[in-house]
Amino acid sequence: MKERLMEIKQRAIEEIKEVIDMEELDKKRVEFLGKKGEITQVLRGMGKLSAEERPVIGKLANEVRSVIEAEIETLKRDLKNKAKEAKLESEKIDISMPGRKKYYGHRHPLMRTKEELEEIFMNMGFDVVEGPEIETVYNNFDALNAPEDHPSRDMSDTFYITENILLRTQTSPVQVRVMKQKEPPIKIVSAGRTFRFDDVDDTHSPMFHQMECLVVDKGVTLANLKDTIDIFVKELFGSDFNTRFRPHDFPFTEPSAEVDVSCFKCKGKGCDNCNGTGWAMELLGCGMVHPNVLKKCGIDPEIYSGFAFGLGIDRVTMVKYGLNNIRLLFDNDMRFLDQF
Repeated sequence: MKERLMEIKQRAIEEIKEVIDMEELDKKRVEFLGKKGEITQVLRGMGKLSAEERPVIGKLANEVRSVIEAEIETLKRDLKNKAKEAKLESEKIDISMPGRKKYYGHRHPLMRTKEELEEIFMNMGFDVVEGPEIETVYNNFDALNAPEDHPSRDMSDTFYITENILLRTQTSPVQVRVMKQKEPPIKIVSAGRTFRFDDVDDTHSPMFHQMECLVVDKGVTLANLKDTIDIFVKELFGSDFNTRFRPHDFPFTEPSAEVDVSCFKCKGKGCDNCNGTGWAMELLGCGMVHPNVLKKCGIDPEIYSGFAFGLGIDRVTMVKYGLNNIRLLFDNDMRFLDQF
């Protein structure tokens, strides 16, 4: 039996050295050291040995097992190292090749304009407030002094959800909510999406962004309104831009006006872009808050007065960046958006 163990040892060492992969090495491990392996078969025959021979053969069998295990572990390390080297060689990185360019996103020009507007007004002492896009008919029309026969209340102009619920047509309902909840002095701006039925063309969209400003306090006059708008326009576009006020009619303000701003291209000198007038498109609508609006919001018009104005953020964005088509802001064309 001693000769058998030595023969197994010698043969195992020779065969293990010829192994070239992990799968074959594992088969050799099972062949020599497994439950049905050759070493185990020898040990099962030890019952036929005398009491003196058993410890000698048992010790020799353990030594042979240890030698075979050591050979297997040594070869296993070698095979792993060779596999690692082969993998590194096949996956070698050419550091001279140009790297992959990372694409970083950025704020949409509309959101950049919105945030810039809010920052300008915050620096002027205004609070920024928000309100829901789904509004009541009362907040959107009734509380703002819009008569029941006003064209804007027609189904053809406004998106109604029910008879009393609609998608807000302006951000003015936020002003109503604030005036009902807070006593003057009030100095706020609110911005967000608004909705009106409109055919899409170069300057119109059924969904657009609007910002409105409201000031209510004792002694507020039209002069305060004009000065605030002048400061705002110069902060937004530059000190060389001027404003022009034209009389208009809004149900929620009295008196009311529309405001034009100098042509973005010629700065008021007159050019083809403004048809020689020196003025760009209408920028905003404004006026003194109508006494009826103050009353419906629980504010005494004999004590307090106020002014309000609203502007389209989309339109400001178009003027600011020299765009001639509002659809560019909604088409999600990366060739356009990457410019910003």
